[in-house]
Amino acid sequence: MSLAAILGGLCLLLAVAGIGYQVHVLVAMKAFARAPRAAAAPIEPVTLLKPLHGPEPRLADNLATFLDQDWPAPVQIVFGTNRRDDPALPIARALPAAVTTDAPKLGANAKVSNLANMMPAAAHDLLILSDSDMAVPRDYVARIAAALAQPGVGAVSCLYHGRGDAGLWSRLLAAAIDWSFTPAVMMSLALKVDQPCMGSTIALRRATLETIGGFPALADHLADDHAIGTAVQALGLRVEMVPGLLLTHACTESSFAALWRHELRWAGTVRVVTGVRYLGLLFTNPLPLALLGLPAYPLVGLAIALAAIAIRLAVARRTARIVGSVPLPLVWLPARDLLSFVVYVASFLVRRVDWRGTMLKMTSKGRIASPEEFPVP
Repeated sequence: MSLAAILGGLCLLLAVAGIGYQVHVLVAMKAFARAPRAAAAPIEPVTLLKPLHGPEPRLADNLATFLDQDWPAPVQIVFGTNRRDDPALPIARALPAAVTTDAPKLGANAKVSNLANMMPAAAHDLLILSDSDMAVPRDYVARIAAALAQPGVGAVSCLYHGRGDAGLWSRLLAAAIDWSFTPAVMMSLALKVDQPCMGSTIALRRATLETIGGFPALADHLADDHAIGTAVQALGLRVEMVPGLLLTHACTESSFAALWRHELRWAGTVRVVTGVRYLGLLFTNPLPLALLGLPAYPLVGLAIALAAIAIRLAVARRTARIVGSVPLPLVWLPARDLLSFVVYVASFLVRRVDWRGTMLKMTSKGRIASPEEFPVP
């Protein structure tokens, strides 16, 4: 048997395993959508921390969703920017919120420096951090507070779906979220193999944040959200995902270059923080594997490829039913899966990532270095 036949057969076996994985993903998605809500939490005031950076499509609309909350206690919002001339500031200052600027640099992660600069303005014990490109429902604060009030929970995070606010390329990113990322996280939750902590939302007590070292302890972490989750778990506390709740990720990439930079940074970050487990993501995308094995075994490969498309379409439709919308027509799904495979392969070569125009070098254990320490040629 030739090497090509052996490799082709291996690809097809991995594709079959990937199809089986996707079947289980469907079950996990159903369980997530039907998960019971946590009991209502005691009413208390809340501070929302929103780091901003630059103009984004629909930024004002997204921020307004955090102001429109069905929560009977005070909800304070603090917006922050690293620079006093940030284009997002006019929008932030038009809203009833505290605003901080000119964040001193604590490390390579500019968002963490921004958050640290916002903390003196935070008035309450219950803190909710969230990225600027998120939109939320009116029961957002109530459901987060309920999840955080459960015994043994030290932090709370939220899953999300994509919307796509800047045309085709942003909708392609939204499709990756809806058709691959979010279903995969639902699967990990069902298997209880991980306790994800994501920048979409991180809620925790002020005392918990102080115990893990506050924001300065995260200043050189690329995945600051993951670092918070890891630190909270090290205290013997759980990171809880709000059951059944999907926020909206705006997705603002307006060009293929922006899409590529975003996805490569995302994939490279996941590779660094998950270590050897990242290799397991290979078989979660069965269509490219089936196509790689098709030349060696045309008939079998074609059958497996068609089965892969069918199960992936079923996953995409399940997401659409949960969310109530699709970022792109489902005819785009094969192309989206192929692009995701290319990003996955390319992520093994990533040593520098682009964060909003700043190149950062990835070092050991998920840390980053700024351009001053590692000049970019």
